[in-house]
Amino acid sequence: MEIYDALGVRKVLNADGNRTLLGGSKISSAVKKLMDEADEYVDMGELSNILGERIAEILSVPAVLVTSGCSAALATAAAACITKDNIELIERIPDTNGLPNEILIQRNLRTRYDRNISISGAKLIEIGDESGCTPDQLERSIGERTVAVHYLAPGNKEGILPIEEVVRISHRKDIPVIVDAAGEVYPTSLLSKYVNMGCDLVAYGAKYFGAVNSSGILTGRKDLVFAARQNSFIGFESDGISSFGRPMKIDRQEMISVYVALNEWLSTNHEKRIDSYRIRADSIANEIGKLRGVNYSYSQEKGYIEGLSMEFDPTIVKISPEQISDQLKSGNPSIWIRMGGPDNKQVNEYSIAVRVSTLSEGDEILIAQKIKQILLENL
Repeated sequence: MEIYDALGVRKVLNADGNRTLLGGSKISSAVKKLMDEADEYVDMGELSNILGERIAEILSVPAVLVTSGCSAALATAAAACITKDNIELIERIPDTNGLPNEILIQRNLRTRYDRNISISGAKLIEIGDESGCTPDQLERSIGERTVAVHYLAPGNKEGILPIEEVVRISHRKDIPVIVDAAGEVYPTSLLSKYVNMGCDLVAYGAKYFGAVNSSGILTGRKDLVFAARQNSFIGFESDGISSFGRPMKIDRQEMISVYVALNEWLSTNHEKRIDSYRIRADSIANEIGKLRGVNYSYSQEKGYIEGLSMEFDPTIVKISPEQISDQLKSGNPSIWIRMGGPDNKQVNEYSIAVRVSTLSEGDEILIAQKIKQILLENL
C-alpha cells in the first residue's frame, strides 16, 4: 500500500466482486513471480500464437486468443463474424456500410456491455420481447444481413431461449453463435462447455480466474479465432493489417498472467476456497444478524455461498441502503458493497449485500464492524 499512501489514494475493501473499476482481481504470488520473469522483449505475435495453442490444449478447445479483457474478446469476435479472414474488410472495420453486419440478441439478455459488440460496426438486432423469445422468433429473424447470434451466459432468465436451441437454429442456417461467458469460470468445466456444445466463439474475463484485470480469452472455431486475431492488435503489429483492434493492446506480462493463473485455477482446491467463503459470510452474520430490524440470507447463485444479503425493516432502521453504501465508501479504507443480493438482483429496496469472494483475510471483520456501527447509530 506504500505507493497508494504516497499518492493519497485510499485502499478499498472490496465486497462488490470482480469489478473492473476496483481493479478486477488480486493476483497470486506465483503469477506475480512469472510476470516479473516475463519482463523481456519477445515477438508478441509468436507469444500470442504459442499461448493460444497451449491454452487451447489445456481446455481441449480448437483455438484460443489471449485478449485485453472479455470486452476485447467480444469486440474482435464480432468483427471476425463480419470480416472472416478478408483483409480488405478487416481494414474497413468499423465501417460496415453495405456489409452484412447484424448480430441478433434476445431482448431479455441485453446489458450495457452489448456496447462491446457494436464498436466493431456490428448492428445489434433485438429479438423477442419482455416475456422472452421463441425458436420461431429466432428462426424468422435470421436474414441475409445476419452474421452472428449473441448469447449472454448462463442465460438463466425466464423466457430465454436456451443456448442449445440457439446453436441448433443458428447452425441450421450457417450462422455462428458468440457467447459472452465473462465470469463463467466455475465449475471449471464451464471454460470448455460452450465450445463443446457447438458455440463458435466464447469470451471470458481472465480476471475471474486470477489473471490481471485487463486480460481475457476468446475460445472457439479455429477459422473465426484466427479472424479475431487478424482484427486484433496482433494482426496490426505482426501481420501488417490496419486492424481496428490496435488500441486493445495487452502486454506480454499480462498475457503470461493468463496462462499461469489459468493453470493455478484448474489445479485449485475449490472446495477449500468455497469453504473459506462460508466462514467469512458467517463472521459477518454473527456480527450483524442479531440486530433489530435486520434479516440476512446467504447467496448461492452459483451453487455455493458467495456472500450475504441483508434486508432492513424501514420502520426500525432509519437509514437507506444508499446512505449506508455512501458512508462506507467515504471512509478510509473505503468499503464497497452491493445494492440488493450478491448476484446483483434487487432483493428489495431496503437491502444491501456483501460479496466475500473478493475480500482479503480479515476484511470481513472490519466490514461487519463498520456496518454494525452505522446501523446502531440509526436504529
